[in-house]
Amino acid sequence: MNEKTFEPELTAFTCIYCGYMAADTASSLRVEYPANVKLIKLPCTGKIDVRYILEAFEKGADGVYVVACPIGNCHHVEGNVRARARVKRAKYLLEEIGLESERLEIFYMSGGQGVAYADAAKEMTERVRALGPNPLA
Repeated sequence: MNEKTFEPELTAFTCIYCGYMAADTASSLRVEYPANVKLIKLPCTGKIDVRYILEAFEKGADGVYVVACPIGNCHHVEGNVRARARVKRAKYLLEEIGLESERLEIFYMSGGQGVAYADAAKEMTERVRALGPNPLA
């Protein structure tokens, strides 16, 4: 039997500093990572709202992740700390509605960490592939 492998659709929220620069660095270095990621730039991950995360799932994302500056190195002082709290809250809400909280994650990296960005995309793709399609989609 030749079944088609499920290829998850991911949404990544990044800050315009470290997160987006890490994605750009990965591309510049020609580091391969899955092409299934929809990138959404924010001025700071502190601007992420639980509503944005939940809407990404409602609109069909199989997984969502946030790429923030390293803790203690946010360009907006504590935006990444606010993002961490909001991701934690969103994970709780996902569990409450019956969707696995493992479909959501936050990663911390600096702009020069293109390999780390690619690794995050690969990790989320594999994790969500194992969970299967978003039942809300």
